[in-house]
Amino acid sequence: MFKGQPKGLFALALANTGERFGYYTMLAIFTLYMRAKFGWDENSAGQVYAIFLAGVYFMPLIGGIIADKIGYGKCVTIGAFIMFFGYLALAVPMATQVVDKWTMFGGLALIAIGTGLFKGNLQVLVGNLFDDPQYTSKRDAAFSLFYMAINIGSMFAPAMAKALYKPHIEGAGFHFVPIDDAVNEFGAQSGSYLQSLAEGYRLCFYVACASLVLSILIYFLCRSWFKHADVNTNQAKTQNIQMEELTPKQTKDRIVALLLVFAVVIFFWMAFHQNGSALTFFADKYTRLNGITGSTRIWFNIWSLAFIAASVYTLFAIFQSDTKKARIISGIATLALWGGAIAFYLSMPEEVSAATSDFQQFNPFFVVALTPITVAVFAALGKKGKEPSAPVKIGLGMLMAAVGFAVITVASTDLISPKDLGDSAQSILDPHWLIGTYFTLTIAELLLSPMGISFVSKVAPPKYKGLMMGGWFAATAIGNYLSRIPSALWKKIPLMANWAILIGLCVIAGVIMLALRKKLEAATKDE
Repeated sequence: MFKGQPKGLFALALANTGERFGYYTMLAIFTLYMRAKFGWDENSAGQVYAIFLAGVYFMPLIGGIIADKIGYGKCVTIGAFIMFFGYLALAVPMATQVVDKWTMFGGLALIAIGTGLFKGNLQVLVGNLFDDPQYTSKRDAAFSLFYMAINIGSMFAPAMAKALYKPHIEGAGFHFVPIDDAVNEFGAQSGSYLQSLAEGYRLCFYVACASLVLSILIYFLCRSWFKHADVNTNQAKTQNIQMEELTPKQTKDRIVALLLVFAVVIFFWMAFHQNGSALTFFADKYTRLNGITGSTRIWFNIWSLAFIAASVYTLFAIFQSDTKKARIISGIATLALWGGAIAFYLSMPEEVSAATSDFQQFNPFFVVALTPITVAVFAALGKKGKEPSAPVKIGLGMLMAAVGFAVITVASTDLISPKDLGDSAQSILDPHWLIGTYFTLTIAELLLSPMGISFVSKVAPPKYKGLMMGGWFAATAIGNYLSRIPSALWKKIPLMANWAILIGLCVIAGVIMLALRKKLEAATKDE
């Protein structure tokens, strides 16, 4: 799995892991911070949040255009420093709330601009490593590993945020309650509680600063590992480096192929990102969150999950190591990790309660845990000459997403529709239904997202690599925006109809992708 990959992959993956950890730690509490700090309602905080996310995902398109002219590494470096000052603007308290608010807006703008220069161009550097013939066959596996590294950061981010703000408010003499319950709980002291809560949330912005510094250090200390991949067409000409040359027709065919992929994956992200909306509503209204007993408790212990995920890698190492000593060490590590997971599980109370937000940790957990399995399966198929192409994997990912929503549809069969339920809750379903849905959707994600990024890095014309990678993120941004549609319909149509819309979109998009398979595969054969 890791064997035979270029060293630059691991440096770039770790640099991205640090940056993503800080980003998701900040994102986990950002709307809550705005509500506690400025007294905004959900709608106002949600609007700022949505505009920020749109900027984060659209700016890589601009960043890619710039990088195609001045260089990918240069943009990554500039972007990292801009992001740092953006997080710092959020972290440092100002003299008044008005100044704090406008400093926050400026910080968000800097983070979006910095991300636009950093995120897509870092992935272009990863893709460039695999233009080397000795590594070409490992491109898909490499992007799966890179994608796994991103999700390590996002898996621990919510737990890190909670570990920061809860002790802070407890140190101020309060116990944690939701923002809307502050007045009823603390009365005249509610303002002091909210101020303490906001300052606790603010600590997460310092984590984002620190993790970004770590990413920058990794990037520069290991730069020699991937420096040869930091070449765009303009730099290649001045340095007399031979790069692939395409005819105008080949360039057009590749761009058309990529635009078709972008159009299809919009619908995947529209469906997939229900994790932050419709699926979260489902967890809140229909899933049993209290009185969780037995083995189900382990799903709500982040450290048990982390040890289990790590054990998948050591377990694979037992069979993939070249020496007996390495196999023994891997076996001991696996047993130790299982022992740690069990110990954390046994330390839990006999009965636990889950928060709605806890379900957000399952997707990154499954990404980390399942990546070695998907890499091994495709490697085995590759040895037999039967590994499906990236377009086929993307199509299958769309169909698997439909299966994921079919799972939640089965669970919804006898439930009262949201439009009839109103603001009350039915809270009767076992958590395993939603966990199973996230499991299936994660398989779909692993088939589509890393494979899609790999396909872009492979097919993009050399002089438009930054632009095309930015196009992938722009498609993601559109999908993210459209993900609001099921939320808008949540209390207007039957629950089953909402899931049926998502299933239908995924099936149609998957069938279209598979139907276009030959056209898309042909775009890579003129290399």
